[in-house]
Amino acid sequence: MVKKNHDIALSFAGVCQATRLVQQLAHHGKCSTWALKISLNSLLDLNPVSTLSVFGNKASNLQCGLETLIGLFNSRIYQGLTNEITHYIMGIMMLERQLQASKIALQNLSGCIINLSKQLDDHTIDSTKIISVIAEMYTNIIRPLGPCIKVCGSKAVLENIYIQNQVRAILLAGVRSAVLWKQVGGSRFQLFFFRHRLVKVAKDILESLNKDNI
Repeated sequence: MVKKNHDIALSFAGVCQATRLVQQLAHHGKCSTWALKISLNSLLDLNPVSTLSVFGNKASNLQCGLETLIGLFNSRIYQGLTNEITHYIMGIMMLERQLQASKIALQNLSGCIINLSKQLDDHTIDSTKIISVIAEMYTNIIRPLGPCIKVCGSKAVLENIYIQNQVRAILLAGVRSAVLWKQVGGSRFQLFFFRHRLVKVAKDILESLNKDNI
């Protein structure tokens, strides 16, 4: 049970990290490059040996997501964050359900990810080329499955094509984390009735990271 809760917290932190990056990009036109790479790389491992392996085998790679997870359920501390993050999470979860219900979409996405991996011999995961390819995967395969996720932010920032592609690429990474979250036992029921348990596990993980840095 402890490991299950740990995996659920890590995978949900992956969803939260993606939504936080989308929020940062939409408002400021930039986000953590490191966190961006972690989220995008999570798309590549279709048969992970563990939950943490999806995120580079380091819980520290999900620090942004873990902090966002905690803040999501404590709006008194993170004022202004909760509504947008919740909106993105709900949208991602809806798309995840629609994706799982479509064998054709799953097959197409899997094929695209395999082809994407081959392109990484010549490009980095956060290069303009690769981000454009991932954004196209989201646009062509994921977005038609359900209602469009409305992104809130600066109009001037969101008119930038590169920012649009980054946002779409990260949303796809968010859907991937949502798939993982479901696979390890996550559910919306837990978010409503056992959120304090989820927050405690996230705090414990962050605390262990802080101890390692002492």
